[in-house]
Amino acid sequence: MSIEKDIHQFDFRNDYQRACVNLFYTHGWLMEKIKSILSAEDITPQQYNILRILRGSYPNPLSTLQIRDRMLDKMSDTSRIVDRLVAKGLVNKNTSLTDKRLVDITISEAGLTLLDRLEEKNYEMDSIVGNLSMEEAVSLSSLLDKIRERK
Repeated sequence: MSIEKDIHQFDFRNDYQRACVNLFYTHGWLMEKIKSILSAEDITPQQYNILRILRGSYPNPLSTLQIRDRMLDKMSDTSRIVDRLVAKGLVNKNTSLTDKRLVDITISEAGLTLLDRLEEKNYEMDSIVGNLSMEEAVSLSSLLDKIRERK
């Protein structure tokens, strides 16, 4: 389906506006697909993002500020999300040994196990854009990178 049919709008100011509207719409569509996959494990996309960030630094801890800098959604309340992950036993939160004003966050064994389970479901996430060829997926990523180059 085209963006015009999906949102019932057939006139755009120009192709740049059409592309921006299409990006907004596709982002929402993509997030709904990902939420449905993650909901089976009772985590949100932001929680999943934090777990992946912590796995990438494992076994070294990160502060909430370092996590926030690496997050996809910079507007997220990182401390609140981390506290929810602590309550679920998916991350550990300890006072920093080097700076008592900071907390160190590390992924727990349960968090690593959860990510392993989700890795088995990666085909579901891949299938969201599975109607693209590998070359088209590479091209799409390059085009999205190019958009962000203009800051």
